[in-house]
Amino acid sequence: MNIKKSLALVLVILLADQISKVYIKTHFILGESVDVFDWFKILFIENEGAAWGTKLSDLLPISDSAGKLVLTVFRLFAITGIGYWLWDSIRKGASRTLILAISLIFAGAVGNIIDSLFYGMIFNDSYNTVATLFAEDPYGKLFYGKVVDMLYFPLIDTTWPDWVPFVGGKDFRFFEPVFNIADTAISTGVGILVVFNKKAFGKKSPNIEQVPEESQNS
Repeated sequence: MNIKKSLALVLVILLADQISKVYIKTHFILGESVDVFDWFKILFIENEGAAWGTKLSDLLPISDSAGKLVLTVFRLFAITGIGYWLWDSIRKGASRTLILAISLIFAGAVGNIIDSLFYGMIFNDSYNTVATLFAEDPYGKLFYGKVVDMLYFPLIDTTWPDWVPFVGGKDFRFFEPVFNIADTAISTGVGILVVFNKKAFGKKSPNIEQVPEESQNS
């Protein structure tokens, strides 16, 4: 997989990710949902933190604002590292599987960092209103944007039977996280590395010419 194909894949994922996010942001109120199927919904939420909405301020004694800034800066360094990994892998002729996986992870990481970096500057709030692109009164500033999520797959949405200890009568929902196309790309890339680890990182053995025994004894 050469650099052109890798960049083309990254660009396609970025376009799909950003177009979907801008559409949701400019057509949905925060918390609004649309049922596509019983097991698939479009649900607009915004994520201020890391995976599953976790905030650094929940883990460390720092403010939400400081935690958001640290997370965004960390993501920038991570993207730089992943970008170098991708370039170096292509340069060294790594396996197609590895380059595909890194391309997916890189595209997803870039897609989410765009939200974190710029969305606070170009959108206004989505609370009880549909946001405007390039709003005159944006909700944040550079480095303080919120990541837009919208893909929701409640494959099972039921209630635990009353006879089940501890959880009887409580709601049970699977799969509960809400995510976006960028998250999907990252998860797919990581999944490829885990499932096809040997194929991704395996190296072809160099062709070693057999040396005649006469030469070895001389």
